[in-house]
Amino acid sequence: MTDTLPALGIQRVKVIALAVTSLARANRFYEEILGLEPAFEGTEQVGWQLGQLILMLKPDWATPTATPNPRITLATVDARATQEALRLRGVVIADAVQAYGAFLVGSFLDSEGNKLWFCSPVDG
Repeated sequence: MTDTLPALGIQRVKVIALAVTSLARANRFYEEILGLEPAFEGTEQVGWQLGQLILMLKPDWATPTATPNPRITLATVDARATQEALRLRGVVIADAVQAYGAFLVGSFLDSEGNKLWFCSPVDG
C-alpha cells in the first residue's frame, strides 16, 4: 500500500515537551543540576539541548502527574506534504499545519488516540 503513497518525510524526533509547575524552578534544575545547554530557535531560548533533541518546558499545560505526559514533535522535510501524506493514509489530523514563528506545525492521532506533532521550517 505505501508503495503508491507519497513519503511522509519524517527525519527524527525534534522536541519532547514536558508540563512544569514552575518554569523558573525547572529551568534551574535542567541548567544547574543536570548541566544542560540552552536550546534556541533563532534568538529565543525554547528549552534545553539533549544532543539533537530539544527538551521543552511548558508551564501553561496541566499540572505534571505520575502518568507519562510528554509531547513529542517529529521533524519533517515539509510539514504540509507530511500532513497530506498522512491524510492519504487515512490518519486523523488533530491540528492542521499552521505557522508558529519560523516553523510550520501540525499534529495527528495514532491508532490509540495519542497526539503526535510534526514540524518543518517555514522556509523549507
